[in-house]
Amino acid sequence: QVRLDESGGGSVPPGGSLRLSCTISGIKVNNACVGWFRQAPGKKREEFAIAMIGNDGQMYDDSVTGRFTVSRDIAENAVYLQMDSLKPEDAATYSCAADSRRTGSDGTSCYTRDFMYQYWGQGTEVTVSS
Repeated sequence: QVRLDESGGGSVPPGGSLRLSCTISGIKVNNACVGWFRQAPGKKREEFAIAMIGNDGQMYDDSVTGRFTVSRDIAENAVYLQMDSLKPEDAATYSCAADSRRTGSDGTSCYTRDFMYQYWGQGTEVTVSS
């Protein structure tokens, strides 16, 4: 059984930082593409991952490039999202998701579109407010 659990959300002022964790069981992080998605209050979840990591590297949405960093720890089987210089518009529930059909290697590529991902966590809430 595959399970993804997010943690690390909280409330920070603009310009602050948070580090989100996505702990995964049932699949290995180096055998999947893992993306971070977000859903702002009152809005639909964004269709494209804001950050994604696979064996072929990382990808970022323009809205977070230079401020967010996605990484993974194979030994811990976890993926992290370091969020710096947070803005009020970053406030959202952040969810990690895994696509176990692709790895970013062995002839497969990772994608950022939500429907490519089979497994989802419940999300962790991030608030950015002074």
